[in-house]
Amino acid sequence: MPFETLRTAAFRNLEDIEVDVRGKDIFLVGENGQGKTNFLEALYFCSYAASFRGVRDNEVVCTGEKDFSAAVKLSGSLYNRILVKFEKGKKSVTIDGKPLEDRKDLLEISPCIVFCHEDMEFVAGAPERRRWFFDQCLSLYDPVYLDDLRRYRKILKTRNAVLREAQGNANRSQVYSVLDALDSQMAVYGLRLMEKREEAAKLFSETFGPLYETVAEIEGIEVRYTPSWNRKTAGLESLTAYLEERRDMDLSAGLCLSGPHRDRYGFTCAGADFSAKASTGQRRLLALLLRIAQARRFSEMTGRNPVLLLDDVLLELDPEKRRRLLSVMPGYDQAFYTFLPEEPYERYRKSDTLVYYMQGGRASARGDA
Repeated sequence: MPFETLRTAAFRNLEDIEVDVRGKDIFLVGENGQGKTNFLEALYFCSYAASFRGVRDNEVVCTGEKDFSAAVKLSGSLYNRILVKFEKGKKSVTIDGKPLEDRKDLLEISPCIVFCHEDMEFVAGAPERRRWFFDQCLSLYDPVYLDDLRRYRKILKTRNAVLREAQGNANRSQVYSVLDALDSQMAVYGLRLMEKREEAAKLFSETFGPLYETVAEIEGIEVRYTPSWNRKTAGLESLTAYLEERRDMDLSAGLCLSGPHRDRYGFTCAGADFSAKASTGQRRLLALLLRIAQARRFSEMTGRNPVLLLDDVLLELDPEKRRRLLSVMPGYDQAFYTFLPEEPYERYRKSDTLVYYMQGGRASARGDA
């Protein structure tokens, strides 16, 4: 099990103490606003040095404070301690006291997969949220993909800056010369992303489809990947020529109108769009099973199990769907669940489950927190 203890300081409303989490299953029980989700967020921060809520670092600091920190002790790892600190407006990460050069290295130590209400955005939200999810899926087990994604984004940022500046530049020949160099690089890394995304979507569907059928009893659910670049241009020379042809449109818009940053993912049933017609309950279940499929794919590709962080994910499911969902849970090294006091969490408790009662940011092993 990766986490032995969690210690926080000025992290949202959490009490500044060290909490023992040496168990495979940990239940956090409490009313809303008592710190359950914050506890999960602190663990996630130690795995990715970022919040799963998509907020800026300074929004994590406890009211009235300027700095915060979160630290975990590890077991079953080559490393002993991860510390994330936010001081004087800057974030730093140390592993066993040594500064971390690249945050992607955290993925090799204690990867977490979080299940939360915001996951509904992967189903019914903007296209960039679905891209983010599938990029995370690939990045968890393919560091080369993550490197290529970073390089592509850097080139895209530079290209967009050139396009914006060129709108008031009469010397188009000079602009075209710069774009020639950028387009060739963009094509190289964009094609790599496109190829891996296409293959990953097919493999993900093979895991996800049967999961949805088991829990929701609906057959034929698949993940559909639609690249921005036409598959017919999926060659370095043809793609570079395509970017050159569209250059005037990009210049008029002041940004790059095509590429992997505009790829789309969708969910189909028997070939038709599913998410647009699905009920709220079906969408919620779709989001939960996406996370389960993500965890399974991670384990299949790496031979390792993740830590699961499940934030009130059973609350909106009827008893039968809860039973089916729990029957398809992925392998995990450790799982943290949050529950409201009125939920039947005792029904899911095992003999060795740790139960903490959250009140006012304090985690107590007794009901008198």
